[in-house]
Amino acid sequence: MVKTLQKKFIITAMIAITVLLVVTLGAVNIFNISRLRNEMNNTLSVLADNDGMRPGENADTPQPATETDVQKVPTDGTIGTEMITPPDAESGDQPQPPDAPGDKHPNLFNPEISEDMAMAARYFLVRFDTDGKIVFTDVNNISSVDADTADAYAKEVYASGKTSGKKYNFRYRVQATRDGRGTNIVFLNVSSDRQSMFAVLLISSLIFIVGWGLMLLLVILLSKRAIRPIAENLEKQKQFVTDAGHEIKTPLAIILANTEAMELHNGESKWSKNIRKQTERLSGLMKNLLTLARMEEGTTPVVMTDLDMSRLTREVADTFVESAKLKQIELQTTIASNIKLHANREEMTQLLTILLDNAIKYSVEQADIVLTLAKRGKDVTLCCENICEKLPDVEADRLFDRFYRSDAARTQKSGGYGIGLSVARAIVQNHKGKITAEYKDNNRIIFKTEL
Repeated sequence: MVKTLQKKFIITAMIAITVLLVVTLGAVNIFNISRLRNEMNNTLSVLADNDGMRPGENADTPQPATETDVQKVPTDGTIGTEMITPPDAESGDQPQPPDAPGDKHPNLFNPEISEDMAMAARYFLVRFDTDGKIVFTDVNNISSVDADTADAYAKEVYASGKTSGKKYNFRYRVQATRDGRGTNIVFLNVSSDRQSMFAVLLISSLIFIVGWGLMLLLVILLSKRAIRPIAENLEKQKQFVTDAGHEIKTPLAIILANTEAMELHNGESKWSKNIRKQTERLSGLMKNLLTLARMEEGTTPVVMTDLDMSRLTREVADTFVESAKLKQIELQTTIASNIKLHANREEMTQLLTILLDNAIKYSVEQADIVLTLAKRGKDVTLCCENICEKLPDVEADRLFDRFYRSDAARTQKSGGYGIGLSVARAIVQNHKGKITAEYKDNNRIIFKTEL
């Protein structure tokens, strides 16, 4: 019991630690990816808004006339063009477009891109005219791509009709030129950002593995100390049951002996019958409690032998035939031959006795009880099936709880203790097996044991 409790404590603690590590490290990676992605997009926006020129740079190629270029007739009769200087040209300030309604303001997740950051970007630009022809290619800001490769990439993107996306190690942005007479496609190299993402992910994974392993070791070392108060209480309860059982056995034996002596002198009466019946009932209860306590302690080694389970099942079933007939119940057996099992004979006998006794006590009259023993693969399957007056209103697994009673009055009348199925489960678990209960139609219940 203590080992089971310690195992459950370790599993529960490690589930909580695992969830904490996953949430924490996952949040770090999500934040890092989101920030880097926004940084890429913002860098592309700065480059695209400036026609591929970094802030503060001048164009290397002639730019088309702007709306401020006007044609004017001079006084000397010749026709010429006068360039009207934009208001902010002399001061060096460039007009900035207003923020779009959906633009995000700079924050921790959405960093602002400065001139220095834009200057450090590795990118190339390809410009198309309104007819879809390449008129300008700039690969001066990247060394891994030549002009022909840049043109090929740009043509594929231009033909796709997409305004943004990924291509190999680049993120691109398609945007109209500032004068509206062409289209710029800016390709930003994001290989270093991807390496940064994977580096953070790798470091986080290593931290998770190392941290999880250290926490597992720490939890294992501290688990005994954590469950010590509960383990001590359980040990005291088991010791109390054991001591009380041994102490009660002597008075019960004396009461039973005196009852027999009284019946020899005065004859049997209804009072002596009741004394004998309740004494035997209490003696059986204490026997089951002691058996259950011994099994849960696990201090007494169980002697396992190779036994003929088929023969043992027939022998035990034969002893219940007369008890079943008293309630007009037919005991049907389907027992496969030559089924061998490595188990403790006493405990297997007790298991069969508990299942058959329970079935007869709670089965309706003139019904049938079906006992089946079969070999399925490597497992031995034992099923006991009976029809009860009414199925319990709780889950079938609750029937194995200690002192559980679906009907206390009927249990008292039938002589049950509410502990038999708990002992059966302890026996099965002691043999590394599994026992389950299942409800069927027509108030039929099946107890299935796999050993």
